[in-house]
Order: sequence, then C-alpha cells, then structure tokens
Amino acid sequence: MSARVPPDALGRRLLCGTEYGTVRYVGSVPPTAGIWLGVEWDDPQRGKHDGTYEGTQYFKCRHPRGGSFIRPNKANFGVDFLTAVKDRYGLNDEQDVQRGTENTLVFGKKTVEFVGMDSIAEQQRQVQLNQLVDISVRECAVSHAGQKEEISRTCANIRHINLSKNLISSWETVTAIASQVQKLETLNISENKMTFPSTSTFVSSVFSKLRILALNQTEITWTEVLLCAPGWPALEELYLTSNNITVLERPDDVLQTLKLLDLSDNQLLDGSQLHLIAQLPRLEQLILRNTGISSIHFPDAGFGCKTKMFPSLKHLAINDNKISQWSSINELEKLPSLRSLQCHNNPFMDTEKNPETLRQLIIAKISQLEVLNKSEVLSAERKGAELDYRKIFGNDWLAAGGNWNPEKNKPSEEFLAAHPRYAALCLKYGAPEEGELKGRQPLTLKNQLLTLTIKCPEKPEQKPVEKKLPESMTIQRVKGLLYRLLKIPGSELKLSYESSKLEGKEVELDNDLKPLQFYSIENGDCVLVRW
Repeated sequence: MSARVPPDALGRRLLCGTEYGTVRYVGSVPPTAGIWLGVEWDDPQRGKHDGTYEGTQYFKCRHPRGGSFIRPNKANFGVDFLTAVKDRYGLNDEQDVQRGTENTLVFGKKTVEFVGMDSIAEQQRQVQLNQLVDISVRECAVSHAGQKEEISRTCANIRHINLSKNLISSWETVTAIASQVQKLETLNISENKMTFPSTSTFVSSVFSKLRILALNQTEITWTEVLLCAPGWPALEELYLTSNNITVLERPDDVLQTLKLLDLSDNQLLDGSQLHLIAQLPRLEQLILRNTGISSIHFPDAGFGCKTKMFPSLKHLAINDNKISQWSSINELEKLPSLRSLQCHNNPFMDTEKNPETLRQLIIAKISQLEVLNKSEVLSAERKGAELDYRKIFGNDWLAAGGNWNPEKNKPSEEFLAAHPRYAALCLKYGAPEEGELKGRQPLTLKNQLLTLTIKCPEKPEQKPVEKKLPESMTIQRVKGLLYRLLKIPGSELKLSYESSKLEGKEVELDNDLKPLQFYSIENGDCVLVRW
C-alpha cells in the first residue's frame, strides 16, 4: 500500500488490519525520522498511550491508553462508494481482465478474436449495476463518494443502502453519496464515527424521499439530529441507539412525519426528557430499552383522564430500565393510543414473584393493552385479570373508605392514586361482593379448591357431575380427569364455562397450559364439555 498521506488525513477514519481508528495527528515524532499518524483507536485495547510520547503531547484521547502511532503505509483510508459496490457484487474491471482470454475462439489452428468484447462486457456491467435496488456495502471500507455524478450515472435505481461500519468521517460524505441517489428511501450508516454539522445548514432536497434512517453508534447528539432534521421532510423511522444522548430538546417544525424513534442504549438524564418529544404528532412506536429512566409521569392529566402527550403512540418498549414503582405503569393508562408494551427487566417486576400474577396486574392497570411483552392479551385473559384485580384489592378498597352503598363509597385519594382503574372496574363488573373478599387468599396458593359442575350439553344421557378441583389445575389436567370419567381422549375435548355473572355467555378454556384461576372460574360455575 502507498505511504502517501491524504491531504485531509487529519480527522479521517482508517483501518489498520481489522482495527478501526481516527487520525488525530499527522507529522514527525522525534527522534525518529519520517511521518507518523497519531491514531485514536475505537478499541482502546489496541492503543498504548493517550497521545503523549516521551513527555510531549501530540494528540488527545478519551481513553488513557486509547492511542498510538503508526506509519502511513499501515493505514487503509478506504475506497469510494462505487468501487465498493463493484467489488461486493463482482462487477469490477479486474474480473473482466481475468476473463480476457474468453474473447478469443480457436477453429483448428486458427485463433479468431472477437473485437469489441470489452465494450460489451462494460455495457453488461452497466446494465447489472443499473438493476440494483437494494445495496449493502457493510464493512467495505467506504470512505468517500468518488467522482461527481458517477453513482447516479451507474446506479440509477438504488432505493436502499446499507453503509454501516465503514470509514465515513463526516455527514458531508453521506450527503455527497446520497445526492446522487434520487430515489433513496432507506439509509443505514450506523457504526461510522463521524462529525455532524454544528450550525444550521442549507436545506437541500437530497433526502426528500428518505423514510428510514439508522444512525446507531455514530456519536451524534440530539442537537445535531435537530440541525440535520430539516433535510429529512418525509422521515418515518429514525434509529439512534448507543450514541451517548443524555438530553433531548423539543423538535420544533422538524421530525413531524416520524412514526418510529429508537433511543435505546442512551442514558437519558431522567424520564422528564420524554416530555420534550411528546408532541411529535405521528409517533406510533417509541423504543427506550436501557435508557436509565426510573419513572414515567404525564403531569398534564389526572387519574382517569388521557394525556395530550404522545397522541399517536401505540407501541412502547421500556425494557431493561430502572422503573421501580407501579405508579409509572398507572401513568401508561393515560396514553390515549397505547396498544403494545414491553417492560421486562425493571425493578417493579420484582415486587411480585408469580409471573402470571404480575402479567395480570399490568393488564388490569392498562385498559387498552392488546399485546404485553410480545404476547397477545386475549379477551378472556383481560376479563380474568380485571376480575381478579377487583378481588385482590377489594379489602384495601374497603379499608380506604370504599363501600357497596354508592352514597357512602368514598375511597381515599391515596387508594385512587395507587389503583386509578379500580372505580372503572367496579362500574364494569360491579363492586366486589362481601363473599368474594372473605378470607381472600393470594393467587399463588396452590391448593385452593373450586366446587364446579361438569356438564355435557350435547350428551343429555351424561348426568352432570360435581367436582372439587384446585384452582391451580391446568386445563390439560382437567382434560385428563375427564378422560377417566368419559373415556374420550383429551385432544378431542373442547371446554368452556358458564358463570351466573356472565348471563348466558360462555368463555372458552382454550389454552391447555393455563390454570383454572387464569380464566377467573369461581365456586359454583359450570364447566361445559363437548367433543
């Protein structure tokens, strides 16, 4: 490799073997002769010092041992975009040179050369490049755009580009490439440590059709996002994971078309930072995994009311955070459009050891939830969760001033703050009856027995049977019991149940792995068996 140092080497990204780094110094390092490159390595393990050598500081590093010097002939400053595309897709000139002998044919002792075969190969190559719509040049050492207009001449139909983990040093380079791709819809430039504009820039139409942009691990700040955002008028999905973003600002007149925002693995200062992006009108999906937030609060709405924040938000991911209080889950009920929640690995989940009970509590607290932790919330599960919630906290409700007489029913503010949906559940199902609350045992108790009537409605010759079954018994085991009674294989049995509270409705017992308590079956209910 040539030892020539590019004139703009300072600040450029480079490869040395398989190690990525940024040039922080170009020049001599006495007492040695010749030119050296001072490099800050992405992996500090590759370095030797902080840019100081023999008492002289040549450059600075974030890590005390993140830097070292290399000779220019060890540095790979990368290739232009089109060269990388041709290499990746086997359409470069060298391969035609290797095929040069194919341009001749031998008839007996006479060799016939086909004139113009090179130009035909060139035409075929152009056609193939022009057919490319989705291009990935990940880890191809792309560092610059190349000759002006060459990309647009050669690859006119590109719509999707993956430029992740290359040697792009600045947003300017990205713009130079994208300016030649008229139909660009998706762009992934993650894992390129680059510089971004620090002041407002001229808004061009380069990214006018861009819908999806990934800027993960690029060291971009939220301020820089907002400075670039006027150039993304149609952007719908923005991925910004692992960028050390700690503080957000209100996006005035930008990002108004955004439907998905991923801020995972950025340690936000606190949960109130979310208020600054809460007015994005079309935001449907917000991903906040491992962002360090410990609470969520929507102060503009009281309990039982909907917030004006995040008006379109349907999907929220808050896994791997520090949320310790159930009050934050109560707050999510205020979101008017929320349908899906992921909340694994938060301290509040440690307050309940039974995962089934934990799931029921969350479902009961958020009325519109349709998917919880990637598992669908079925109508029977919701009904069971809400009925159980009403019972579990019934004694607390009474102790706090709740009463079966509507005129005397005045639960304390403290109770309503802890259980903001309780009043709505009482309206939906009626207040819990005194019999339901007497000696109410926790859901985790294995041996609580239910007295159930078992009927076969389509087989009148089978007389109803009364059985005492533990509420922890799974539907599968119930079918096993019925097999012994009826001699019908469990796989052929279809179970449902009727309750006096459901007035003629049947609830299917459709999940063999769930216990009876999951469906909120109670003493005196009737299990219906069909086959």
